[in-house]
Amino acid sequence: MAHTYIPLEQYQRKWIFNHKDLPVTDEDKAFIKPLDQKGAMEVWNKWISNRSSCTEQFSKGDWAAKADAWIETDDWQSTWDSEEAALPEIFAAHFDWTDNTPVYFCYEKYQVIETRWDVFVRNWKCFLFFDDGPLLISTKHKQAALFNQEGQYQIGHRG
Repeated sequence: MAHTYIPLEQYQRKWIFNHKDLPVTDEDKAFIKPLDQKGAMEVWNKWISNRSSCTEQFSKGDWAAKADAWIETDDWQSTWDSEEAALPEIFAAHFDWTDNTPVYFCYEKYQVIETRWDVFVRNWKCFLFFDDGPLLISTKHKQAALFNQEGQYQIGHRG
């Protein structure tokens, strides 16, 4: 499925990747590709839900609403607030993805960013400036993560 992207400079949330305290290299910015609304909707409908438009609306039948989809919950906020650049340990251990694995950071049905695993790992704090229930998935692997505004994340496997 070929997607259409919005240039990062035109992305409405571009400031999250231009924050002075969390600089993103130009090399990494080249791999941070916001999808246009149609592309975001295609990813969301195919890999996340064709019923709900955001994670708060997940319902029976959505893989992410199933209790057994999630195997562990941990805190991301304390690591985010710290000087530590690395992902929380339990989170990082869950994903055995290679650097160039394509990943989708899905804020909601019309807000999805495609990037690479290594770019996400280096810049994860920027992605989480918006923490209202985003999901991290890869279409090549089953591992997934869900972040919430209370500073917790859940790791598991998509159905």
